[in-house]
Amino acid sequence: MWSGQAPFKEGSHQLQKQPAVGQWKPLASSSGGKELPQLDPRCREAGGGDDDQSTAQLNVSRLRSSSVEIREKGSEFLKEELHRAQKELKLKDEECERLSKVREQLEQELEELTASLFEEAHKMVRDANTKQAASEKQLREARGKIDMLQAEVTALKTLVITSTPSSPNRELHPQLQSPSKAVFRKGHGRNKSASSAVVTATSQSLPVESVSNECKEVDSILFAEFQAWKESPTLEKSCSFLERIYREDVGPCLDFTKQELSELVREAVEQNTLTIEPVATQALPVVKVSAMECGGPNGFRSQIVTKCALSGLSRACKHRIKLGDSGNYYYISPSCRARITAVCNFFTYIRYIQQGLVRQDVELIYWEIMRLRREMSMAKLGFYPSAM
Repeated sequence: MWSGQAPFKEGSHQLQKQPAVGQWKPLASSSGGKELPQLDPRCREAGGGDDDQSTAQLNVSRLRSSSVEIREKGSEFLKEELHRAQKELKLKDEECERLSKVREQLEQELEELTASLFEEAHKMVRDANTKQAASEKQLREARGKIDMLQAEVTALKTLVITSTPSSPNRELHPQLQSPSKAVFRKGHGRNKSASSAVVTATSQSLPVESVSNECKEVDSILFAEFQAWKESPTLEKSCSFLERIYREDVGPCLDFTKQELSELVREAVEQNTLTIEPVATQALPVVKVSAMECGGPNGFRSQIVTKCALSGLSRACKHRIKLGDSGNYYYISPSCRARITAVCNFFTYIRYIQQGLVRQDVELIYWEIMRLRREMSMAKLGFYPSAM
């Protein structure tokens, strides 16, 4: 119920208790708003009962009109409040819709970010596993190489202490003995270019007596270049000392008819990955020359006439070479083997110098390098020992 009803009831109660005293003035009617004409006092006296009844009716009508006005004002007020509440509710609905869209967008971005993070994490794990596997493989290979190099260094230290390139110890090098005294070994041996000097470093040299009787004179230009290189030994071709040797000795000595294979041989010698093996001597089926025109690879065979892979000439190839870790073997003639081993001996000796394994006087080291250069020149001209 409307809250204004309480004052309305109180007002009506007071009006009922208040006596009608004095002259009564009629109220304006709700329809016309005009004043009623005053009654004659004689008529009032005559109709006193009627006046009381009309007064009560007028009071009731006035109260009814007041309540109508109050209802109308209350209704308008409620309509305004309802309209205001509806506007606020509409604004809140719009705000809720906007916040809902923001929440959906944030949830979508969060899902995408989570998916990308998981993908990146899986990728990082895969990369880490791949790198770990590669690192473990490299570690195993490095450990194997370290063990091999330690054994080789130990053997080389023993060789350097007991023997020098100019005065080799024949007891440590049975290959320097005469063929009649040397013990023949069956099968084949595997010799890297770095260690081939132990086997062939002095096998191609002239007798010690004839070398000692030679007259020698140091070339000032070559010796100055050697001293400059000796202060900081390196295998780079940029230094003048090695650049001259490459141009005058190494390049011509490894310049064979088959240019493509010659380049591969040169790279293998420089990288210390060339292998020279003797051909097995056990009896095997004879293969025609026409079937071996490529010069290798053709498996293990006895000393047979075939085409040399480097010169392209038909020769009795007693050795074969392998480049790096490939499984291809190439048969070479004795002359080509002499040229390759001469270059390998030179590189082996300068590697020993770079590693600090050669502890001799500077002039002795210089003359040993000159001797190795002479071996390369002789091999290039076609001279090689009969034992090749």
